[in-house]
Amino acid sequence: MARILFGNVQIFDGTGAAPYAGEALVEGNRIRAVRKAGQPPIERGGAELVDGGGATLMPGMVESHAHLSWASAVDRIITAKSLPPEEHLLITARNARVTLDHGFTSAYSAGSLGRRFEVALRDEIDAGWLPGPRLKASSMERAPSHSYGMLEAHDEDHGNGPEAMRAFIRSCAETGLDSVKLLLSSDDNFEPNGSQILLYDEAEVAAAGEEARRAGIWLACHAQAAEAVKRAVRHGFRALYHCSYADEEAIDLLEAKRDELFVAPALGLAWAAIHADPSFAVPAANVARGRKMMELQRVLVPELRRRGVRVLPGGDYGFPHNPIGRNAHDLELFVDELGYTPAEALMAATKWGGELMGMGGELGLVREGYLADLLLVNGNPCADVRILQDRDNLLMIMKDGAYHKAPPQGAARRMAAE
Repeated sequence: MARILFGNVQIFDGTGAAPYAGEALVEGNRIRAVRKAGQPPIERGGAELVDGGGATLMPGMVESHAHLSWASAVDRIITAKSLPPEEHLLITARNARVTLDHGFTSAYSAGSLGRRFEVALRDEIDAGWLPGPRLKASSMERAPSHSYGMLEAHDEDHGNGPEAMRAFIRSCAETGLDSVKLLLSSDDNFEPNGSQILLYDEAEVAAAGEEARRAGIWLACHAQAAEAVKRAVRHGFRALYHCSYADEEAIDLLEAKRDELFVAPALGLAWAAIHADPSFAVPAANVARGRKMMELQRVLVPELRRRGVRVLPGGDYGFPHNPIGRNAHDLELFVDELGYTPAEALMAATKWGGELMGMGGELGLVREGYLADLLLVNGNPCADVRILQDRDNLLMIMKDGAYHKAPPQGAARRMAAE
């Protein structure tokens, strides 16, 4: 079993505590030992020593609002409204690699543009045939009569009512998906005043919750209107996206279920609409909507945070003006717009991200027994979280104990057995 010892590093362990000088040992795919400076050193026999040169060792980040099949990445902008499925699946696989290239070793999908895209991709990644993050695969984003972004010819007949909802949830579980994404409300980007339009009634949402629990599958939702948020909480949704118009009753419900759910406001997309390059021709209505979303989240998120609700970065990346690979920008927005410290934003992207993935206790911390999903960062992200946006600052990317990006040449050497 391979042994890799990271020494001469500052360790940000993911708990939100300040980095400390220390060392960490990886054996196989797990972290086997962590020591602070001044404690007895880790036994080095037969280990490959990686001299971090004072860089920061931290957990890999988790993208909580992944759209790997949204086509655009930082180095390849795709403006086509639709793609043939063969090309689309290849681009989705490429975007998985881009996500990992930028330090996100896990991704919780918030919707796919292909029914089995993410099942196939997840299984190929898990088997080691394709590079990419640990992936929780999602359904398409279902509305009562269509899926968001899907060509009509490729969409399925969803049907209306509780029984149609139950059948849809069962089919997703049978397909091997981890999560089902429902549009509980529409959106102002879809139609005028869409954020206040409810797309499912209480009975349909209740049926989704009951069938999901029976089938052992998670539920996620796009929820803007306050009532959409309330229905999601009442019926056991795990990941709630946006929640922009949550009122006091909705916030109370979120607080009451704070140990069972996660909120991701998707600041990245709102910011990108406001600041988009003119060449993208973002409609004025979308820019106005972005400003409104930022305004609402500046009020909502600090209140959720005060009440102990786990709010995660994850900014709806994959659009031409908000491409995949820019994901770490959300951490900067958490600091600048929502009042988080860099360490708090990083904890949300690591420790809480591991919990979102259903892997709390083994993912998201630099701790003995945890999975070795690790980054070696040039600099201290707890002093300036923006350094994570430059992939050149990611000196090493490790997932499951294997290098996706090896340390710089000369940083590692084999130690003789002692």
